[in-house]
Amino acid sequence: MKVHEKIRLIRESKNWSQEDMAEKLKMSVNGYAKIERGETKSFNPKLEQIAELLDVDLTELMPVSDRHICLISGDNTNNGHNVIIGASMELAFEIQKLRLINTHKDETIGHLKQDIARLTEMLELHKQAKA
Repeated sequence: MKVHEKIRLIRESKNWSQEDMAEKLKMSVNGYAKIERGETKSFNPKLEQIAELLDVDLTELMPVSDRHICLISGDNTNNGHNVIIGASMELAFEIQKLRLINTHKDETIGHLKQDIARLTEMLELHKQAKA
């Protein structure tokens, strides 16, 4: 998988639009879209900025061969990585995509729990005001 394909995959797993990325990177939507289409070579400072924004290590964006030892962020085994030996890049990235989706889900649930707590508190205050 090429760098621009990885960037698109990770961006989509976060449910961000190209417009969101362009805004966060302080660049035009057209300029960012060219990065995702592979029409422009991303120089290191921009790649570093993209990796930081997507919350991935810069090395995760670098192209690798189709079959290799692939390190994927995960649990506390192997220094915080799971090792998939001889896995295809497609499988490794599907696993990574699912983990990112799961992380996003967990963050969303956390926000919803906070909202519920605030609404419960407001309801209690409203009940007390009526009493």
